[in-house]
Amino acid sequence: MIASSLALVASLAACKKEAEAPKPAESSTTNTGSMSEMPMATEMKHGKGVGTVTEIDAAKGMVTLDHGDIAELQWPAMKMGFAIKPELLVGLKVGDKVSFEIDWDGKAGTVTKVEKVGS
Repeated sequence: MIASSLALVASLAACKKEAEAPKPAESSTTNTGSMSEMPMATEMKHGKGVGTVTEIDAAKGMVTLDHGDIAELQWPAMKMGFAIKPELLVGLKVGDKVSFEIDWDGKAGTVTKVEKVGS
């Protein structure tokens, strides 16, 4: 009886180790570096707005805008930072009133177009 109990415990321990062994293999096969295999949070949305530049960080490629409502994204007026390509920052300064377009992926926004509007 004792021998069969020990055999059962040993076989259960071996089964547990076998069940744990594939975990590293699963994570290494799922991280192939291919974006097409990664789940997407939401679909990309595009919005247009008008706001005031409140901060520019060219080194990080970021701009902060105090903007009005953005209907396409169902956003109220707010102050928010966005990624931006350095070439879109040329000629912009804090205090400029701008019209802009952004792409929003559900987590972060990227300014895709920006231009100064009236004084």
